[in-house]
Amino acid sequence: MAYLIGAIMAIVVSLAASAVHFDRERVFYPTVLAVIASYYGLFAVMGGSINAMGIESLVMLAFLVAAVLGFKRNLWLVVVALLAHGVFDFFHPHIVHNPGVPTWWPMFCLAYDVMAAAYLAWLLKKSRLTARAAPHGT
Repeated sequence: MAYLIGAIMAIVVSLAASAVHFDRERVFYPTVLAVIASYYGLFAVMGGSINAMGIESLVMLAFLVAAVLGFKRNLWLVVVALLAHGVFDFFHPHIVHNPGVPTWWPMFCLAYDVMAAAYLAWLLKKSRLTARAAPHGT
């Protein structure tokens, strides 16, 4: 059920973003990636685990770097990073002990990440959004 809800929420949020033109700007999906990357850190704080917070902060930093690079260079990097976060969600319960993570979260987040990546890839393929950042000075 968590997979289904995550997928539906990603589709609804993405369609709503398109309907109100939030996603006309290249910054929308990198921002979504940055927010997604922060949740495990929030769960570490909620679970009171300093060790988990340290690990989650390093992972979050990697995804924040991907969000910035994707925004500054090419949004296909954000597609890849969203998919990579889905892979991270799959393995998360086996590699990080974070007592604040709800049991359903990795499944929900994996589905959300994959659907958001698919929607962004569709936008880029249909040329509804420019993948490459404009050169400086133009």
